[in-house]
Amino acid sequence: MPKLGMEPIRRTALVEATIAELASKGSLDVTVGQIAKRAGMSTALAHHYFGGKDQIFLAAMRQILRDFGAEVRQGLAQATTPKARAVSLIEASFSHTCFSPQTVSAWMTLYAQAQTNREMLRLLQLYQRRLKSNLSHALRPLTVQPEAHAETLAALIDGLYLRAALSRSQSPDAARRTALETLNMLLEAR
Repeated sequence: MPKLGMEPIRRTALVEATIAELASKGSLDVTVGQIAKRAGMSTALAHHYFGGKDQIFLAAMRQILRDFGAEVRQGLAQATTPKARAVSLIEASFSHTCFSPQTVSAWMTLYAQAQTNREMLRLLQLYQRRLKSNLSHALRPLTVQPEAHAETLAALIDGLYLRAALSRSQSPDAARRTALETLNMLLEAR
């Protein structure tokens, strides 16, 4: 007889274990057994809740994106001007939580897996569309080319993130400053 109310607790434990296991291995080269062991449950139970490694990873990445979304919404709630909205999006993209070893490992895995896994590609594209849409909305009152400038900033954010995450020489703070300087240049050029 299953224990009532345990499913959400076990799912959360498996998601957290997946993120931790990715960080320790640096790739998706982990097994459901390793994830389940870290979560303190059997491999069969992990399969029961998620079906397989890809589904567990997708759930973990969705949790990271929910956490990021909450951080974005918190920054946007405090923004009082369109430019402040754009700045808060950039700030959230380079926050220290985005650069925790667990988060970096999960993002790198998502980028790599999106090349061959349709669900992971869909999740990555969803993130990219939301970022561009939020930037476009913030820039609309400030420039005659909000979509083009949003595309430029979104691509720059992704590139700077990858560079800072993979480099020991570029800090997240330097990446954030570069993105903010680019925002200012785009707005001055109007």
